Amino acid sequence: MVVIDAGHGGSNPGAVYQGRQEKDDALALALAVGRILEENGVEVYYTRTTDIYESPQQKAQEANAVQGDYFVSIHRNSSPYPNQYTGIESLVYNHYGEAGRLAENINARLEQVGYENQGVNERPDLVVLNQTQMPSVLVEVGFINTDADNHLLDERFQETARAIAEGILATVWSAA
Repeated sequence: MVVIDAGHGGSNPGAVYQGRQEKDDALALALAVGRILEENGVEVYYTRTTDIYESPQQKAQEANAVQGDYFVSIHRNSSPYPNQYTGIESLVYNHYGEAGRLAENINARLEQVGYENQGVNERPDLVVLNQTQMPSVLVEVGFINTDADNHLLDERFQETARAIAEGILATVWSAA
């Protein structure tokens, strides 16, 4: 089972840029990625399917309770100044093992869609990475305050969702 987490939600919009809210992009992507996984025979558990807020601790506890095999949290990045940075990045507790492979697989496929690949970075301080009991990745799908990244996401939304799903599927199938 793959646990799909749409970052933020409810009263926590995440990053905001010109009226665009990270929580909305994250939810739309999470649902689209989950549908593709389900179409490929993968059981999916969603931490949220509507605009609600749960703390990162609650999300990690849910993932552990359902005994997910993988945890993928979907977010949008942000920077201090608009149009300062571009690209995708995946965050993991550490680079080694299955989480690192999962992150690399997702990033490689997003790069094929046209996103600049900012790599896989360790963030052991993030609750959804350090309190989950399965390989966990937090994917930053472009910068919400970079016009080019928003354009790419909007124009190639389905390809973006498919890229994330294919990165997950490559990891799930290689582990089977």
